[in-house]
Amino acid sequence: MRCEREKIACLQEKVFAFYRDNKRRFPWRETVDRYAVLISEVMLQQTQADRVVGKYLAWMERFPDIPALAEASLKDVLASWSGLGYNARGQRLHRCAMTILKEHDGVVPPSQEKLIELPGIGAYTSRSVPIFADNLDIATVDTNIRRIYIHELGLPENIRPGELLSLAEEMLPEGRSREWHNALMDYGALYLTGRKTGIRPLARQSSFKGSKRWYRGRIIKELLAVDMLCLETLIGRYGEPVTQALAELEEEEFVERLAGQASSPCYRIRE
Repeated sequence: MRCEREKIACLQEKVFAFYRDNKRRFPWRETVDRYAVLISEVMLQQTQADRVVGKYLAWMERFPDIPALAEASLKDVLASWSGLGYNARGQRLHRCAMTILKEHDGVVPPSQEKLIELPGIGAYTSRSVPIFADNLDIATVDTNIRRIYIHELGLPENIRPGELLSLAEEMLPEGRSREWHNALMDYGALYLTGRKTGIRPLARQSSFKGSKRWYRGRIIKELLAVDMLCLETLIGRYGEPVTQALAELEEEEFVERLAGQASSPCYRIRE
């Protein structure tokens, strides 16, 4: 599937015109530092941009570069991440920084091929970092961009991701990758919304409270506030489901069990 040149030019003009009048300003748009862009891109996954601003600024003050993040404790990292949801993203960023420090001399690699090899970096982020940091002429597709192309180009909602990415590459105005993707983000977030189009995201979030993720979040929040906490105490506060949630967090190396506690084991954030 290929797009006609006129259709490409028309959509580019429509999106850029909207962007000229409605451009949003965020601190991560004022930098081309690859590390700063990486942090913002991970934070912006599944979290609204306005909620990210304060957290991003505080994070960059606390962990201004890869060495600062890599050498921090997991507890410090998760405390700084608190409020953004999905603690696994914070943990993966920590691991990612340690890998970059060890294997890339503390410098975030510029290429999509190297980025995707890092812990916690998927197809979208491996492309978005060089786009926003280096203005690299490649395309990426998130929920907003997917919705724009489906609506504006009359595509089926079940279009394969690979096919959609190929179309996105065709739509890319040469030499303007950073500006184009920022424009698409704003067009989708402010104008061509999911409510306006009725186009559903690929994955829909289930109810949060009482979910496994909710229990995991409660445990992490409790452990961030103290040196350690025992299973019996957590069960008293949140019920039996915390037992399974704790086991998963231990397996995933978020928490560790303290020795010598058999009847009611105690836990802390992993050191």
